[in-house]
Parts: sequence; C-alpha cells; structure tokens
Amino acid sequence: MVPPEQEDGAVCYREGLVVNENYQICDITNRKIVDQLKEQKPQATFSCNAERQTCNFQFWVGQMESFYCALDTCNWKAEATDTSNSTTYVCDHIVCSCIPGRFLCGAENSIDIGDFLDQEIKGPATFSTIRSENSKEDGSKFSEPAMNGLISSVFGDESIQLQCHSGECLYRTEVPGYERPINKINTPLIAGVIAGCALFVLAAILLVFFLSRRGARRYGPIHLGDDEQEENAKLLADHKPAALYFDNVSYNLKGKQILTGIRGAVHPGELLAIMGASGAGKTSFLDIMARKKKRGIVSGDFWLNGEKVTDDEFRSVIGFVDQEDTMLPTLTVHETILDSALLRLPKEMSVTSKVQKVEDVERQLGIYHIRHQVIGSEEGSGRGISGGEKRRVGIACELVTSPSILFLDEPTSGLDAYNAFNVVECLVTLVKTYNRTVVFTIHQPRSNIVALFDQLILLAQGRTVYSGPFDKCQNYFDGIGYSCPPGFNIADYLVDLTMHASTPYDPDEQVEIAFSANGDDATTRASSTRAIKSIASISNVSAMNSLGSAEESQTFLRPKAKRKASIRQQQERQLYSRKNTAEPVPQISGGSVRSEGDSMLGDDERQHWVKLSKQQGQPPPPLHEDPHDLPPAAPGATGTDLDVLISAYNASDVAAALHDDINAAADTAAESNGHPIGSPNGGAPHAGKVKGYRKPRIHTQFLILSRRTWRNIYRNPMLMLTHYAIAIILAVFIGFLFYGISDDLASFQNRLGFFFFILSLFGFSTLTSLTVFAPERLLFVRERAKGYYQPIAYYLSKVVFDIVPLRLIPPIIMGVIVYPMTGLVPAWSEFAKFMLFIVLFNLAAATICLFIGICVKNQGVANLFGVLVMLFSLLFGGFLLNHNTIPKSLAWLQNLSIFHYAFEGLIVNEARYLSLVDKQYGLDIEVPGSAILSSFGFNTLALWRDAIGLGVVCGVFLVLGYAALHIVLVEKR
Repeated sequence: MVPPEQEDGAVCYREGLVVNENYQICDITNRKIVDQLKEQKPQATFSCNAERQTCNFQFWVGQMESFYCALDTCNWKAEATDTSNSTTYVCDHIVCSCIPGRFLCGAENSIDIGDFLDQEIKGPATFSTIRSENSKEDGSKFSEPAMNGLISSVFGDESIQLQCHSGECLYRTEVPGYERPINKINTPLIAGVIAGCALFVLAAILLVFFLSRRGARRYGPIHLGDDEQEENAKLLADHKPAALYFDNVSYNLKGKQILTGIRGAVHPGELLAIMGASGAGKTSFLDIMARKKKRGIVSGDFWLNGEKVTDDEFRSVIGFVDQEDTMLPTLTVHETILDSALLRLPKEMSVTSKVQKVEDVERQLGIYHIRHQVIGSEEGSGRGISGGEKRRVGIACELVTSPSILFLDEPTSGLDAYNAFNVVECLVTLVKTYNRTVVFTIHQPRSNIVALFDQLILLAQGRTVYSGPFDKCQNYFDGIGYSCPPGFNIADYLVDLTMHASTPYDPDEQVEIAFSANGDDATTRASSTRAIKSIASISNVSAMNSLGSAEESQTFLRPKAKRKASIRQQQERQLYSRKNTAEPVPQISGGSVRSEGDSMLGDDERQHWVKLSKQQGQPPPPLHEDPHDLPPAAPGATGTDLDVLISAYNASDVAAALHDDINAAADTAAESNGHPIGSPNGGAPHAGKVKGYRKPRIHTQFLILSRRTWRNIYRNPMLMLTHYAIAIILAVFIGFLFYGISDDLASFQNRLGFFFFILSLFGFSTLTSLTVFAPERLLFVRERAKGYYQPIAYYLSKVVFDIVPLRLIPPIIMGVIVYPMTGLVPAWSEFAKFMLFIVLFNLAAATICLFIGICVKNQGVANLFGVLVMLFSLLFGGFLLNHNTIPKSLAWLQNLSIFHYAFEGLIVNEARYLSLVDKQYGLDIEVPGSAILSSFGFNTLALWRDAIGLGVVCGVFLVLGYAALHIVLVEKR
C-alpha cells in the first residue's frame, strides 16, 4: 500500500520479490488435479508481509477456498544469472487447516485431508519461482515434505505446481534497484536557446530600423476613369445642402451664465464667422452648434433646413476641427490624412479615389510638399512639421470628407497671414463649389480674410452684439453711432469696440486735457469719457474752429484730482465712443486744442480734438436726452456700455430680419412635412432627415487602426525593444542564480523563490500597460466624437498590438531560457504548463493595468492604483501568507489574487511528483513534494482550476476595459 498523498507516485511492482507486502495469484497446473476437477478451476494465492516475516498460502477450487496454511519465520532471496531469474521464500513453520465440505476436505466424491493437514504438515515450506530462457522450466511451486508425499501418492507429481502473477503497490522510489535521477543540465541546449533569443531581438531591431528609416511610399500619378470620377463626385455631392438656424442659445456652467440668447443663421454656400474677444464664449458657442456634449446646461432651438434632427444624424454630416492639434507624432502627414479618409469616406469609394482625394486636399492647403514628413512632437526624437502646418493637417483631415457643415475653432491660429488667407480661401472654395456650409471662430482676421465672410456673429461676454449678413455690418454700426474709420480693419475695430464697451464705467471719472491757447498753457476736462472726439486722419468731421469766447478759453474749472490721459487713451476714447447721431457735431473755432502729453500728434490731429468743457464758475450744461440715444438695457445687463450695444442690436432691423428668416425656414419645413404653417417648431427632433456616408465596417476599421498602431510602435520602438532586452538579460541572470536546482529541501525554497521572482517581475513590468491609452486618450475621445470608428475597433487594435509584442513574446523568451538553466522537470508537458501559466499571468496582469489606465486619467493616481493592486495580489499569492493561517472571513480574497493562481499552478506543476531528500544524521529522508505543498497550503489538484482562473480574469478585465472605454472616455467639453 502507498501512504496517503503519494498515490500519484505509485507503481505496480511485478517481480515477485516482497518489498512491503506482495500478493500473488496462481493457476495450479498439476495435470491430475486439473483433470479431476474438470470445469472447476484450481487456484492458489500466496502473500507475504516483510515487516512480520509471515506468509499465507491458500488453495482454491472454483473460486472457493479449500484449505489454507499460515507460514512464519520466513525469509526470501532473489538470484539473477545470465539466463534466468529466481525468487525463493523459505518459512520454518507452517500450520494448515481444512475448510469442511470443500474439495480435498470432505466434499462429495473427494478425499478428506483435514487430519493430514492438521497432524502431518509441520514445515519447513518453500515457495519458489523461476524465469529463464528455457520456458519449460519456468513457473512456481509450493513444497513441504509431508505435502509433497501426499501430492506424489495421490496425483503423481512431486509438489504443487503453479503459474503465478505477482504484484505489489509501491511508491516509485521503493522499487528495488531504484536510483534517484541526477538532474543534468543540457549546456548546448541552453547556449542555443540564448543565442536564438539574441538573434530574434537583433532581427527585431533590424526590422524596426529598416521600417523606421524606410522612405515613405511614393505614389505616382493617379489616373481615374471618367466613370469613376463621376461616381466619386456623386458620392461627395450626394449630401443635402444644409442651412443651420439657431435661436435663444444659452449655456450655464455651474451657475455661471456663459452664453445668453444667441440667435443666428447660415445658409448653404455661406461662410459664417464667429468673432469676439478672448473669453467672449466663441468656442463654447461653436461646440454647442456642433452638438458637442457639454458639461453644463445647454438650452435653445436648433434647426437644420428648418427641421430639428437628432444629434447623431447631425454629427454624421458635419466636420469639426479643434483649436488644439491632436495627431500621432510618429505618422507622416499623408498617412494621417489618409487614415481619416479611409475611415470616414464612403465605403463604396475605391482606395485609389480616396488617395486622390487626399492629395487634392493636400495641394489645396499647401502641404503637399511636406506629405512625407512625420508630424513630430516636442517630446519626441524629432520636432517634425511646424505648428502652422499641423493646423493645416488637422483641417485637411476634415476637408477630405467634404462635410455638409464644417465647424472650425480658430483655423488660422498659428498661421502667418499668407497661409491663413489660403486656409480661409480653401473653405470658401468648399462653400461655393460643393454648396457647403462653414462655421468657424476667428480672432481679429486681416482685411482680405474679412472680405470673404458671408455671415458674422459678434459676441461679447456670451451675448450677441451683432448677428447677420456681413455686408450690412458696417452700415449697422454706422447707424448706431460707432463708425469704423476709413483705413481701419473692421474686424479689429469691432473686437476692440466690444472690449471697451465691456469695461466697467465710472460716471464720476474726470479726465484732464491740457491745451495751449494764444501761447498760454491751460487745462480743460471732459465731463465724461463719452466725449465727442474726432481725429482728422480717420474721420470726416471738420476741424473745430472755435472754442468759445476768449474769457471762456482762459478760465476753466479744474478737477479736484488731476489725471492725465495718455495718447493711447485719447485715441481709444476717440475711436470707441459713440457719436451722437441726433445732432450735428458742434463746430469749435479758435486756437488749436492740445491735451497734456500729446506732443507726438500732428497739427491736423491736434486741431480736431473736441473738448466738452465746463466753464469756470458755471455749472455744466444739462443733458436733455440720452447721450447714447439707445433703448434701455435688457434684463441681465452687465452694467457696462455692452448693454447698450446688445439693446441696440435687439431693436435693429437686422435682428428682425434674422428672426423672420428663422420663422420662414421653420414654416417652410413644417408645410413640406404636412403641418400647418405657424405650428410650433420646438417639438422633438425628426429622424431620417439627413444622411451621412456609409462608413467602413468594423473589421475594416480594425485593420486600418491596427496598421496605424503598428506604425506607431515600430517608429517608437524603445518600449518594445526594452522589454525584449530585459527579458533576455534577466533570464540569463536568473538562470545563473538558480542554475541546476537539486532535489533536496533547500532546493524547494529555491523553487519557491524562483517562481515568486518571475511572477513579481512580470507583474510589475505590466504596469507599462497603464500608459497604453494615456498618449492617445484625447485623440481617441475626439476621433470617436467625430465618428471616425467604433470604439470596439480601436480597443481591439490597441489590445492586439499591446498583447502580442509586449505581453506574449517577453515571457516566452524568458521562459525558454530559464527553464533548462534552472533544471526544472525535464518533460515537455511540464514545460508547456510552465509557459502557459507565465503567459496567462502576464496577460491577466496586463488587462488589469489596462483597465486601470482607462478609468484613471491622472497618471500618478493610475500608477498608485496599479502598484496597490499588484501588492494586494502578491500578499495573497501563497508565498508570503500561508493559506491555512488566513482568517476564514478573509479567505475569499485569495480567489481574487492572480499571483495565487499563477504561483500555485507553477509550484504544483513542478513539485507534485517530486521527492525531496533531506539528509539528517547520515540518513537520507525522502519527503514527497505533494506533502510539502499541502503543508504550504497549496491544493495539489487545483492546477487546471488555477489556469482557468487566470483565463477568467483575462476575459473579465478585457470586457471591463472595453466597458470603461465605451462609458468613461466620452467627450465632454
């Protein structure tokens, strides 16, 4: 029998020599006995116990026992020659007894030898077996002097003759002649494996070097047939022209009103510019019009061709260019734009046509000559293209799809004047050629760009200063008393006007103006900064010829607090103060007017400064009308002159015409849909009113994104090559430390330490997976919002190209090196299980870190979470804390530890069938490995359960990672 927990190492020893307790079953071959019994089969059993030195012999007929003999004081021996092997058992004493009524013991037609057995059989008895080349002599026989006499007289044979089969269940180390195998290290194999891994890494380095240095693919001229050109043009022109209307648009963020009551319209074939100073709300308003998800509360009505459409349908026909460029720095300009075209242009369109479309856009934007340059970044190895060129690449990624409506957030930012004009001119071409609609924000454009505008919205502090046709803008501001002087860029004038109008005004402010009259210096002060001023070089107001009587010109009331105005302040007040249109400008005669500090002004400029003076000793003249001549400010006023500008616009004909245009569009759409004219147009959005391109399917998106990801990897190969190099170096170092592990108890500790270190190394090295999405988080969020691809396609491409090069190859390299060096079990099945566990563990750790990296945006916090998860898993791995000592209330936590699954699987795979020798007091004490594993709290039968556990962790966190990507990484502005 085999002791408990050693069943897996049991063998059946069949050589017939007793070790502990053996059993033999024999067929009796005496001819007379066999003939007499006929159909009944005579048999005998023989068993011996080594510890008691006793044996038993039993005689059976027809599987029924006839008599038995107990033998004691037994000894045995085995002999082996060149031609035969024999075993002999000799017992000094024997006692036999019959079972009444059985064959040879009183059965019918049978003799009864009961008395003979009891009185005559005394011993000694022998049981011998021989195996030789001469098969005639082979067999066993049981002999005892008295028994032999009986057999010879009754059956004619000298003894009981037998053919036996023996067996004894032993642990494999108990088999006679067993020698413990000595672990032999296959040095040539180790050297070959290391050399092979080194060659693999060298080949990878050369491949990466070749791919990264290889010149970008040069495309020759592309020739399309007439039919294909017409079909492609139709695909791009199939979009329904889009007119965009919006009314009462407001936006509130955390209680702060960002936008208030904005109204406007832009029609197909028109260019709408949104202008305003910094902080006016241009970008927020553009985001809202483009249906971007905002963090605050958005309200207002939006119509597309007079109808309300769903956000998803609206996004399918628009393009959006962000102010900040987000592109992969390792891709070239052409690859970046081509990826956008391949992912977003109609799937029916051929690849050749898409490439031609990309090249056309590159030529339009003036970036064709840099198409093979990498984007680059400040942090990378090369700077790449300039900031202005990056902006044009971002615009090209949207223009390549020819969207019905294109939104751009300050597209000219970072560009020189020439290239800025080229960009806007390209937008105009798109607008006029394809009847598209373009909406963009812009900050103080040059005059030739301003001339290209069709519609203008001027914002200040989130309110509308002007919204309407650009060609009516100047007349409108002239009409309310804010004339743009000749020679001024009206865009600069309007933005600066809103800035000055937004400045809080102190009505008690007094500004002193010094001038010279008749050669005497004197001073005057303006009653308010709204004084009527005129500069000759920029105004048509005639020179003032008189300043009043001589007495009045010599005496003026001085302010209590003297304050001088700089030239800039004087000019700004002159330009941005409203002219009273109700009365003609008074003509002032006399000497020239000159304020203190304006010596740099020319004579023509000095003579046209107008003073609003208070005569000495007289109160200032009363104002009999509103100096601004405008309606009162609307509710929610800012307390500045901006309220006056807003009120003026709300009461203007331009605002009324815009309101009528919006209502007319809504009524026309309602009538075409079968609703009565004038019916409420604020109902639910209608689906199916607009249609975007049919994008490529998910598997095509996956292939495109995989190619892009692979390019990014091999052009930035340091992380991948570092993993490979470290795997080889550490494998050789670890193999040297644990070289040739033996089978003693000390080696068991080495095995535990080896597996623990391997798992710790892979566990903490997978923390690099935290940064898989970090560099592309913003890129993914924006591309997803623009409808480049489905999140599942992007996720699979990132997972595949992170797992294969970084999570599968390094553990395989390390495993094939350290396994033969350390002398672990030299069997292919055990080696395969070893590789399985380290690969599964690596994948499980990587997917956990991937999930954390997606959920946690801050890299420092993500690293902290990753380290804590690994340490927690390590604590319950089974090496630092024995399973049997864990409190029962916390024992379930071990089921969450990937270190536990991997560590238990590795050590059980190695030591389950291992016998360890402990040399104590000159004796070799063998300890089964399974017994040691049990004492450490490992389950020797849980190997495949552990493998399944690691696989489940991989699958669960892969699904959780995608769920987090789908839910968490959503654009909110």
